[in-house]
Amino acid sequence: MRWFVRFVLVLLGVGAGLWAANTSLFSEGGETQLLAHRGVHQTFPADGVGNDTCTAAQIHEPTHSFLENTVASMNAAFEAGADVVELDVHLTSDGQFAVFHDWTLDCRTDGTGVTHEADMAELRDLDVGYGYTADGGETFPFRGQGVGMMPTLVEVFDLFANRQFLINFKSRRAGEGEALAELLNGSLVARSSTLGVYGGRPPTDAALAGVEGLRGYTRRSLLDCGKPLLALGWSGYVPEACRETLLVLPINIAPFVWGYPHRLTARLAEHGTSVILIGPYSGGDFSSGIDDDETLARVPNGFDGFVWTNRIEEIGPMMPERR
Repeated sequence: MRWFVRFVLVLLGVGAGLWAANTSLFSEGGETQLLAHRGVHQTFPADGVGNDTCTAAQIHEPTHSFLENTVASMNAAFEAGADVVELDVHLTSDGQFAVFHDWTLDCRTDGTGVTHEADMAELRDLDVGYGYTADGGETFPFRGQGVGMMPTLVEVFDLFANRQFLINFKSRRAGEGEALAELLNGSLVARSSTLGVYGGRPPTDAALAGVEGLRGYTRRSLLDCGKPLLALGWSGYVPEACRETLLVLPINIAPFVWGYPHRLTARLAEHGTSVILIGPYSGGDFSSGIDDDETLARVPNGFDGFVWTNRIEEIGPMMPERR
């Protein structure tokens, strides 16, 4: 019987030690920052959306006139409380970065063809609001309103010199990452305005290799970090793959990571890593957001990281009392 008592005491001691090493009960946390995915934009039902889905053709009934990846959209996002705006880029045929989401032009615009095969002059002539409809094509509320509204990345940096952006590569072309590295290394404004990069693995890896201190992630890097972090995080150890990077955590998985929330973010911050908290993950992509008051309530007070949202115009005004 004594051996059993000793065994139980050892288990209790180990459990107490793990709890003490990983609890955030006595941590104050820090400042939560908001990351606006695509700025203020037209949202759409996420169910059944695939890589080839034309989301502009199935938007929710509009409540505002802003279109994703436009200057007006970004400005509205910052005014709503965003600390960072996520945007999408394509390296055009004439060597500029067009800020636009889709691989092709056919869905959102009045143009056709692969986005990166056009030059910037062609892209500027397009109407980026042409294809949006909330009623199956009976009406197109933004048609004619988006002509000339596709900006270049350089223009965005110049217009928002004191703001930050997360850059999404929509291709798998390593040359895009190399071109972005050249841009960031050649401009203090561009470099200071770039929180990080993510997306296709070849361009993301090329950009990270080409710019000292630049942070970013791919699906592979998230797995390389997440697996050992889940296995060994109880010890306080931060795996090499989790250092000097950005770690995306779905809000339904985050509570199972050792040290979440404040002890985890503090450990990672010591190694140059920030956490981006996104919406619930259910096997889809990593663009689910903290998009309503119910999901926002699951974000710990004083969460010292970034909160990813698709509805900055709604979430932003809710945040001041939580910071």
